[in-house]
Amino acid sequence: MGEDDFGHLERLVSELDSRGLHARLVRTRSGRPFVRVINPNATSLAENVTCRAQPATAPRPPDVYYWWSWGERMHTVEDPAGAATKVARVLAAVGE
Repeated sequence: MGEDDFGHLERLVSELDSRGLHARLVRTRSGRPFVRVINPNATSLAENVTCRAQPATAPRPPDVYYWWSWGERMHTVEDPAGAATKVARVLAAVGE
């Protein structure tokens, strides 16, 4: 994982924080870094988001995306605000 990927994750943390969610970048000794996101109004609502390239299917550089913890591609890293909106929607408590 390159420094650009850390930058993408840090921008996502900033966007999530601005939406009132608790988010932090977690770096592990082994494995992929991720953003841990928690809804402070319902702490059981939490998610881990990673950042990685989509495998290239054409002779061009692969596109980089944010990914849900269950391995589904979420959103392009070029739009961290859009990704944060998706995460906030998934982690919203009833009535929020």
